[in-house]
Amino acid sequence: MAVFAITYVYAPDSTAARDEHRPAHREYLNGLSGQGVNLCSGPFGAEDAPGALLLFRAGSREEALALTEKDPFRLQGLVSEVGVREWLPVLGPLAEHF
Repeated sequence: MAVFAITYVYAPDSTAARDEHRPAHREYLNGLSGQGVNLCSGPFGAEDAPGALLLFRAGSREEALALTEKDPFRLQGLVSEVGVREWLPVLGPLAEHF
């Protein structure tokens, strides 16, 4: 299984809706964590454009993308762009786990 870096760009003016749906979003991602799929995820900092990074373990780019389709943020239209790139951890403490 490969590791994929998934990026979300949040939809404009979606802050209030993201606040409302954040518990369900985190519950969904936590479920993927329990399955060993979501390795780490979280939003970008306050000084950056609104969005998030998710590191997923999946068999393919398509599988990784498909796993985001049931995310409540995506179901509610709160994500305007999704990017998926394979990531090859080589150095550092995280790399030791792959």
